Amino acid sequence: MRRLVVFVAALGAATTVVAAPAVATETGARPAEAPAAAPPMGWNSWNKFACNINEQLIRETADALVSSGMKDAGYQYVNIDDCWAELNRNAEGKLENNKARFPSGIKALADYIHGKGLKLGIYTSAGTLTCAKTMPGALDHEEVDAQTFADWGVDYLKYDNCNNQGRPALERYTKMGEALKKTGRPIVYALCEWGQNKPWTWGKDAGAQLWRTTGDIKDNWGSWTGILDKQVGLEAYSGPGAWNDPDMLEVGNGGMTNDEYQAHFALWSLMNAPLLAGNDLRSQSDATKKILQNKDLIAINQDWGGKQGHKVRDDGDNEVWAKPMSDGSTAVVLFNRGSKSSSISTVPAEIGAAASSGYRVRDLWTGAETETTGALRAAVPSHGAAAFRVWPSKFPSAAPRTTLSVQAADFTPRDKPFTTSVELTNDGSTPAFLGKVSLTAPTGWKVDGRADEFVLVVLPGKSWKHTWTVSPVAPTGDKVSVTSHTEYWTLWGKQTLDTEGTTPLVTAPTAGTTALSQAAWISAENGFGPVERGKSNGESKAGDGKPITIGGVVYPDGLGVHAPSKVRFYLGGGCKSFSSIVGLDDEKKIGTVAFSVLGDGKQLAATETMKTGQSQAIDVPLTGVGVLDLVVTDGGDGNNSDHADWANATITC
Repeated sequence: MRRLVVFVAALGAATTVVAAPAVATETGARPAEAPAAAPPMGWNSWNKFACNINEQLIRETADALVSSGMKDAGYQYVNIDDCWAELNRNAEGKLENNKARFPSGIKALADYIHGKGLKLGIYTSAGTLTCAKTMPGALDHEEVDAQTFADWGVDYLKYDNCNNQGRPALERYTKMGEALKKTGRPIVYALCEWGQNKPWTWGKDAGAQLWRTTGDIKDNWGSWTGILDKQVGLEAYSGPGAWNDPDMLEVGNGGMTNDEYQAHFALWSLMNAPLLAGNDLRSQSDATKKILQNKDLIAINQDWGGKQGHKVRDDGDNEVWAKPMSDGSTAVVLFNRGSKSSSISTVPAEIGAAASSGYRVRDLWTGAETETTGALRAAVPSHGAAAFRVWPSKFPSAAPRTTLSVQAADFTPRDKPFTTSVELTNDGSTPAFLGKVSLTAPTGWKVDGRADEFVLVVLPGKSWKHTWTVSPVAPTGDKVSVTSHTEYWTLWGKQTLDTEGTTPLVTAPTAGTTALSQAAWISAENGFGPVERGKSNGESKAGDGKPITIGGVVYPDGLGVHAPSKVRFYLGGGCKSFSSIVGLDDEKKIGTVAFSVLGDGKQLAATETMKTGQSQAIDVPLTGVGVLDLVVTDGGDGNNSDHADWANATITC
């Protein structure tokens, strides 16, 4: 997988903006002129609570939105998702709040939220029932439901796609758009059609201000990065009052690391995605608050200076994304999907920036400012993000931008020494001098010889590099992380930098036949839910799968995955063969996937697109293969139901 770095640079000519959103930038705020003139910011109940909601939770969340500083950061919508209404309409054909869980009614809840200076959002589906099937959908009731929402004081409608009876999407969504307009109340219309009929091409004409581009997000790395990939090329359909929606945020829900949450938030900000928090605001950690309330990244999201953030380079594990800003700066994301830390860089020409003799750089996570003569570089942790914003500057106004990076291997055998190089690079216009660089090994490892080195000077545009050997003593865990620290002087005084190099620890398989459900993997990426050992992919939490079943045949063992998926194993060149029965699990009745087996990056076997009920045996030789990848991709029709099995998967070594 790849890692992620966000590098927000300020470069390029200013862009004329039509219908500019309300956004505080370097040049000041502009008034919003229409609903969702800027990407909506707020909170939604579904990702954390699903149907476990009531009016007390919604009121407490509104309270927390204010007390936590979220409101001051720009979050304003409190959106109730599915499960808020009674199963049946009343005698007048109108929706009614669930009496047990929302006894005071939606109007009273709206009044409470409005009293805090916030706005209320609500949910229904363009079908006969909502997705949870706990309440009626709005199909053929568009006008009465829209007017009900308006009468209650609703400010935002999420309109889903479940139980739609196979009726044309454009017809269903346009009817609700017209009904909302007819009420006369400015209600933000969020079209949630899952991207099935390319709503970015017609959503605005249907009356919507934003439209979902994919299926639902889940709280795992594979889910949100898979969604990210599907945003490529959609930037032309985004602008003030018309936003691509890659779904709500999962930051703080516990399924990912802090680095992964930072990457998730940074890229959603860069792409002008709606920033709808989906965590429990009442108990969120300081780390979560720091991400969600990052004022510099929020400014990137809320400013419209040209196209939405878009990918400009893809090197496999490393990607470069960029977005022009209205004040002439450029937002840039250096995205690293890999399982090891990496140094990623770009240059002004690549991101479309205007030529300049130098640039002022702001780190959007720390607020620190430096200057560079052009190169934009950062050391990025595995699945992490570094964020910057850069402005053209003819004269150096801060210390030179220096990068301390640790060269990490793709993986490290736990019983062998390894070498690692530390590099200090000066991309500024003035020197760094009289420095010292040190390396620290984690518990269970030791640095051979002296662990620090002196650095006399690193001139502009130059690098200093030193290589150390690190030996095992009593390694533990599934990775090894070495840290490096430097202190040096500049014309602006003393500077310090810290960085970390992380690589997976691996052990070669034992002789004989090994079930891969029992083997340690280097990495495991999945569309929804974790990769399951010995079970199908239940899609949510570890262990929620069922016995692996393909075409009615139950298999006692294997790996249950969800497209897109890649599971990587270390073989060390000592194995003979791999075998498995592959197919879509009967757990889902629909879906299409394709399987492939890679050895050291080369394809060893592949299937055609497979449907539910089909199975295929795969047997491939592995002689000399160091790393085995088991890959599943969706069949091109979306991945909402793509539960795939590597049944009875084994290696013989």
